[in-house]
Amino acid sequence: MMSQCLIILLPMLLTWNLVTAGEMPPRDDINWKKVRVLVYTKNGKGYVHDNIPFAVQCIQKLGQQHGFQVEVADQPGVFVESNLQNYTVIIFPSTNNDVFDTDAQRLAFRRYIEAGGGFVGIHSVVGTERNWAWFKRMIGGTFAWHPRFQKFRVQVIDTKHPSTQGIPPAWEREDEFYFIKEMSPGPTVVMASDINSLDGEEPEKVQQFRGSFGQLYPSVWYYNFDGGHTWCTTLGHDKQDYENPQFVQHIFQGLRYVVGQVKKINFANAYADSRDTPIR
Repeated sequence: MMSQCLIILLPMLLTWNLVTAGEMPPRDDINWKKVRVLVYTKNGKGYVHDNIPFAVQCIQKLGQQHGFQVEVADQPGVFVESNLQNYTVIIFPSTNNDVFDTDAQRLAFRRYIEAGGGFVGIHSVVGTERNWAWFKRMIGGTFAWHPRFQKFRVQVIDTKHPSTQGIPPAWEREDEFYFIKEMSPGPTVVMASDINSLDGEEPEKVQQFRGSFGQLYPSVWYYNFDGGHTWCTTLGHDKQDYENPQFVQHIFQGLRYVVGQVKKINFANAYADSRDTPIR
């Protein structure tokens, strides 16, 4: 995994990297006028979050404030290489279930990542494309269960990472505490939710879904995967989050981190010829 910093692994679970990193200062040389973002909002059959329009408005406002272009789509016809090559980052805000209509669209998205593209996933993105192994690898896993919406504490693991700047070391918030299954071995966790700060209800389920994790459970991570650059947060269930300055900054810093990693979208580097081509 590519990194610009020294990473010290904590011995919590070998399949995920809970880290404290050396200094990784935010990039100050981003030319936001050249940044183009695609916000994709289609949901498959099943639960659809009411936060999606608010997330879209939030990202559009960030684009106005910082000078980057934002385009919004809710139909998968946008997933063709000739179109995707125009975007620095693709954002899935609380997408859920199957969001593509064809495997050709899935392949175009995969090849975009292989070509060096950027991806930001928010909240229920971990419940997206649950039957596609490659997508679950890219995201870091797939949704398993969450307790009821409640207050809990999120701890910053890597205080030097650009996406955690300005976030309290112990961030008290109301949200959904997501548990993940089929976890990938590669993501680097920068923020983790405190299981001990939950309300204590349904202890059997919490014990079941926490697996081998102790007090802290991954909630925000980045992953340089299969040629691309990703950042994902499981936080952001409440539509009011997207008007909360601290949470909006959380999203912007994740986006900024990914933008800073993307150099050029070059489909010559893409190798998959089907959605399930073995990962190199």
